[in-house]
Amino acid sequence: METIPTSINSGLGWKSSPLFQQSNCFNLLSSPFKPKPSLTKFTLTCSAASSSSSDPLLVKAARGDPVSRPPAWMMRQAGRYMAIYRKLAEKHPSFRERSETTDLIVEISLQPWKAFRPDGVIIFSDILTPLPAFGIDFDIEDVRGPVIQSPIRSEEGLKVLHPIDFDKLRFVGESLKILQQEVGGDAAVLGFVGAPWTLATYIVERGTTRTYTNIKSMCHTAPHILRTLLSHLSKAIADYIVFQVESGAHCIQIFDSWGGQLPPHMWELWSKPYIKEIVNLVKKKVPRHTTCSLYKMENGGLLERMVDTGVDVIGLDWTVDMADGRRRLGSGIGVQRKMWTLLPYSLLLLP
Repeated sequence: METIPTSINSGLGWKSSPLFQQSNCFNLLSSPFKPKPSLTKFTLTCSAASSSSSDPLLVKAARGDPVSRPPAWMMRQAGRYMAIYRKLAEKHPSFRERSETTDLIVEISLQPWKAFRPDGVIIFSDILTPLPAFGIDFDIEDVRGPVIQSPIRSEEGLKVLHPIDFDKLRFVGESLKILQQEVGGDAAVLGFVGAPWTLATYIVERGTTRTYTNIKSMCHTAPHILRTLLSHLSKAIADYIVFQVESGAHCIQIFDSWGGQLPPHMWELWSKPYIKEIVNLVKKKVPRHTTCSLYKMENGGLLERMVDTGVDVIGLDWTVDMADGRRRLGSGIGVQRKMWTLLPYSLLLLP
């Protein structure tokens, strides 16, 4: 069960400023109009040591360089919209098998690229994939979705956590290296991670939830336990990002999928500091210029607060007007927009 939204992403150039778009359909991202020397650019999207005219279009757009057209990519990798994927899924019904076997990861990741030639190829994976590598086992059931074996809600539960073991994630590194070889300079290879708060919701709630009762209660009844969990996740995910970049990912997107369940002042306390910590840690560990994009569903009320995380690109969903998002965020950061999911289907119905 994929836990990130389906999407085609695309970017436009406005004068010296590219727009980068992404979506289920489409997502638009507008780079800074005039990069300001005083701003520290952090681009977990680009693994190149320096700017190059041979860099993929999407990398240039995310970095803020002028581009000839909007880069477009599918945020959902392959999926239910592709018959070839459905046929493969019938042969390999376990999502974890499909997302943790190098040959299958590469095959599925390349399906949209071979069919549509988008400007980005995102690795077929899941935000929960790294959890077993630092002590948290999970399954994915057909009906229930992700199920955490032992939820962490106490100091005793914290004892299972340990530093991330990359031997358990070799399939991710191997897949990224192969994908980079396969697409060459024709597309950017994209990796992604879950933000600490979003991962913590799964870990505390024991899977998906509609109420977030346990984790929201912990904010008040056991804040020290929750802070310890979030801090551990921050360090592990920062290391995982570095691992993906060193394995061949040009760009990384951070998904704070459930950050929208927090009111702004709570997001400032329980999500933002840990995303910021990830960005700072990666800056220190990756000596070359790297670009990071932050996407959070239902983020219209948090846009200005998201800038201070240190990322280069803020992802908007289709509920936020692109021009309004640019006005609110200012000109010193890239803006990426996910277009309305049903737009491509609506276009098919036109005479």
